[in-house]
Amino acid sequence: MPSPIPGMDPWLEQHWGDVHTSIVTYCRDRLQRALPRDLRARVEERVYLEYEEGANGRHVIPDVRVVEYPRSGPPRQASAGVATLVPTEPIVVIRRNEPLTERFIEIRDFSTGGRLITVIEVVSPTNKERGRGQDLYVQKRNELEAARVHLVEIDLLREGERLDPAPRQGLPATRDCPYLVTAIRCVEDPSELRCEVYPASMRERLPVIKVPLRATDEDVLLDLQAVLDDAYDRGGYDILDYRQPPVPPLSPQDEEWAHSVLSARGLV
Repeated sequence: MPSPIPGMDPWLEQHWGDVHTSIVTYCRDRLQRALPRDLRARVEERVYLEYEEGANGRHVIPDVRVVEYPRSGPPRQASAGVATLVPTEPIVVIRRNEPLTERFIEIRDFSTGGRLITVIEVVSPTNKERGRGQDLYVQKRNELEAARVHLVEIDLLREGERLDPAPRQGLPATRDCPYLVTAIRCVEDPSELRCEVYPASMRERLPVIKVPLRATDEDVLLDLQAVLDDAYDRGGYDILDYRQPPVPPLSPQDEEWAHSVLSARGLV
């Protein structure tokens, strides 16, 4: 069953790890069925290390290499006449390095050896918080722009600093929307990028967006509400307790509206 909220369900933001992975996967699945035969959508990932103390994450390449060096010569013996050392007992404090994996979609042209055509990013909290994660995300966005690769950015999070890729003066009405989807389309003029902006909210269905491909291809349509419905249904989120406020909290106007919708469904 779908969410009782018509658009983006703000109660899902508390479960973003699972929801994010589901949205990326289901977007990939829908795109795969609609792409030209020589294009393929692939889920890729990057990994950060985040510390419990709240320090900025450290970006790492998700490869591990363990090297064992052979011991040369006989084992080292203690020197005669040297007093035996007794170790000082340390105070043991546990700090966990939690790996954070961000998944995104790449559309590649395998008729030309895998040339990158379009990247689809579902924004994560790390991208919207000042620090190393945000810096790396902006750097990647700039590299895609320089390489003339289309970028579709799906921001379904209210918390954090929004990194509007479109000029602010061109978005007087949409900047107040809690959610935003932007397709950054590379056009013939290399000095120009076309930003196609889709404002989104919880009160209306999420948009059906146009995903740009090669100049010779028609855009592929991606129904984001259908993707979110799949994530809600297959993730078993029908057990959400809508009597508890979402995190972050809603504005007074949205809280009043949501309460009326949920009351009509007998959920509060």
